[in-house]
Amino acid sequence: MWMHFGVKDLIDVLLVAFFLYQVYKLMKNSGALAIFSGVVSFIVIWILVSQILEMRLMGAILDKVINVGVIVLVILFQDEIRRFLVAMGSHRGWQFFTRLFARKNQGDENESSFVAPIVLACMSMAKKKTGALICIQQDVDLSIYEHTGEMFNADVNARLIENIFFKNSPLHDGAMIIAKNRIRAAGCILPVAQTASLPKEMGLRHRSGLGMSLETDALVIIVSEERGKISVAHNGNISVNISGEELQQILSGERPVTNYC
Repeated sequence: MWMHFGVKDLIDVLLVAFFLYQVYKLMKNSGALAIFSGVVSFIVIWILVSQILEMRLMGAILDKVINVGVIVLVILFQDEIRRFLVAMGSHRGWQFFTRLFARKNQGDENESSFVAPIVLACMSMAKKKTGALICIQQDVDLSIYEHTGEMFNADVNARLIENIFFKNSPLHDGAMIIAKNRIRAAGCILPVAQTASLPKEMGLRHRSGLGMSLETDALVIIVSEERGKISVAHNGNISVNISGEELQQILSGERPVTNYC
């Protein structure tokens, strides 16, 4: 078999490995890793019994279980499958060619009118230990979450962001949603991540930010009220204790969001 192993087979193996790694990351972030490991173990046993050892009776029983199991898996992992498809369809790499020229022409404008005010506001709130939760829409529409709070249509402004999250503001406990370089809503309710992998010192804001990043492809900025630290969640990953420069790089697409860096 190895004598005929070529470039095509290498690409095939790499694609399968990449797919399994993405599924593993998705299951790890959603807290379903134990179930996924059990499913993989069962599949390995099925291949061993049916294909390698050729046990007819046991193989026939496992074949029936596998046939029904596909439907069970779709029901059991429906949330994870939906998140995987959202991540696949909204990944920035797919929109590279369609956005190439727009980014080239508008990059400097976005940097000054959109990224800079958010970074300044977050740094100021972190210094004052003012809690904040800011969702920046990417490709998945966030209208359903906008309607859980107060609707806005305002320019992204550092002072306005700080005023909304001021502790005596009626909207400070909810999340702000920014879409198409505009503040679209504030005081919004976000889904809360149920994963047990988050440290205990991370409260409801961090769990809401991570939950939003699991449900959508939004970039979510979290400013801790207790510690005065800035974190960013994206696609089920969360970077904590980041600096203003690192935040600017993430918002500009120059730096990925990785777990607990």
